[in-house]
Amino acid sequence: MAEKPIGMKRGLAHYGDAGFSLFLRKAFIKAMGYSDSALERPIIGITNTFSGYNACHRSVPDMIEAIKRGVMLAGGLPIEFPIVSMHEAFSHPTSMFLRNLMAMDAEEMIRAQPMDAVVLIGGCDKTVPALLMGAASADVPAILTVTGPMITASHKGERLGACTDCRRFWGQHRAGVIDASEIEEIGDKLAPGPGTCMVMGTASTMALVAEALGMMLPGGAAIPAVHADRLRHAESTGERAVALASERLLPSQIMTRRSMTNALRVLQAVGGSTNGVIHLAAIAGRLGFDLDLAELDRLGVETPVLVDLKPSGQHYMEDLFKAGGLTAILREIELLIDKECLTVTGRSLGENLAAQPQGWPNDIVRPMSNPIHNGGGIRVLRGNLAPNGAIIKQAAASPALLKHSGRAVVFTSLEDMAARIDSADLDVKADDVLVLQNAGPKGAPGMPEAGYIPIPRKLASCGVKDMVRISDARMSGTAFGAIVLHVSPEAAVGGPLALVRDGDNIELDVERGVLALLVDDELLRQRRAEWNPPAHVAARRGYARLYFEQVLQAEDGCDFNFLRAKPKF
Repeated sequence: MAEKPIGMKRGLAHYGDAGFSLFLRKAFIKAMGYSDSALERPIIGITNTFSGYNACHRSVPDMIEAIKRGVMLAGGLPIEFPIVSMHEAFSHPTSMFLRNLMAMDAEEMIRAQPMDAVVLIGGCDKTVPALLMGAASADVPAILTVTGPMITASHKGERLGACTDCRRFWGQHRAGVIDASEIEEIGDKLAPGPGTCMVMGTASTMALVAEALGMMLPGGAAIPAVHADRLRHAESTGERAVALASERLLPSQIMTRRSMTNALRVLQAVGGSTNGVIHLAAIAGRLGFDLDLAELDRLGVETPVLVDLKPSGQHYMEDLFKAGGLTAILREIELLIDKECLTVTGRSLGENLAAQPQGWPNDIVRPMSNPIHNGGGIRVLRGNLAPNGAIIKQAAASPALLKHSGRAVVFTSLEDMAARIDSADLDVKADDVLVLQNAGPKGAPGMPEAGYIPIPRKLASCGVKDMVRISDARMSGTAFGAIVLHVSPEAAVGGPLALVRDGDNIELDVERGVLALLVDDELLRQRRAEWNPPAHVAARRGYARLYFEQVLQAEDGCDFNFLRAKPKF
């Protein structure tokens, strides 16, 4: 069998003459100043995810230089290329709406351009899953690195950082505790430099689970963005990419069902973002299997939350870095993980773990005997209100609300919620259940992080800090509260959530995994007969049309149906 083409000979443009295609390619690339000697080396692509709109990726240019240095030290030719980059606060309508676009961009550019391996530079929440989804589909040797978390700042002697503290202080501002001048002052301090949110939000979660999956060199998830170790890790990543090209070690050999179980285990142990469930489901779909929500629940029972980071705990990512990063976590759950899983190092997860420096006592990663929370960070809920499932981040919820029945106060859309949530005549009490409809994958669209429904002003001003809140939306990993998310099927496609009305009784029992609408079946049938879908779910053109036609529900990762791999048995 003929050897696969490498370097400049990979994926030639179709001109009907392969020799001419290669001649033309080399002629044009030489305009960049490359010599024949350089062009004979293994080519390592580098995804340039820098953007002037993306502060999480401000340090990407420096990282690229370090990656290039590593590639060249190992005898390769580094070539960076631009790719979609998105920041949570600069993506309309939501970054989730655009995640699949970035994944498609990654897949097609990796496939279209000649590269023997690719270095993926992630960071902000959706960039890591998008890059891993694209890499899984392209299945070219790939290795991930991330920009790393921001360092913390201080306000009046109190340590603070994005974005758990963003929400905490904004809640105090809404309640009238903090005035307009002080909230502006706090806003100047919450993001003191480049990097991702420095709590256990989605970016930190996805970095840790990606390292647990085996797609990142050991230690890379927790290094702060401004630390010199971040550049040294980037250099090592570039160097290892050249070896991956030679070894032909593929993402499909690393990201498997078994390594996905390790990732889910780590998700529970770190008290990770609920968004991690959606993203891992999307990655699994690209690999040809479904994410098992029942397994997520089982792993949660076995795996307590061990990492004392906000929003479930008190500390920040730079503290986890100082405590040993993911290595410290894996050592605590070593008897629970599959150490035989292959990683980008070419060695197993267990071999990587054994090669790391010995740990030391610390207050950040708790021992199994003294966890932050027993029973896992995330719990799957089911019932007649969520036939396909919903989830709650129980480790960040008020314990008194984990078993609760209350009267529904319903908002039919984001616009309805914005118009009425702070109204003085809103009929709402502290023991009610706030329900938001039509905020799911198709309903909003883009499944915004609107599940963190604000406490109505009339209650917040009286000191109410948490209520049971239910929606088909998502929630930032930096947020907290007794918040039920990802209700599926969503309201916009006719899920039972669409049938909830003001005054209905709703039961939440997290220990039993139950989410129930306590309404007579006949009444629900009458409501269903009267239901109509939102008008906006049928876009006429462009990416929005593709999105509405193809996006799946939360349990399938909100990926596009046509991008999922055929099931592997």
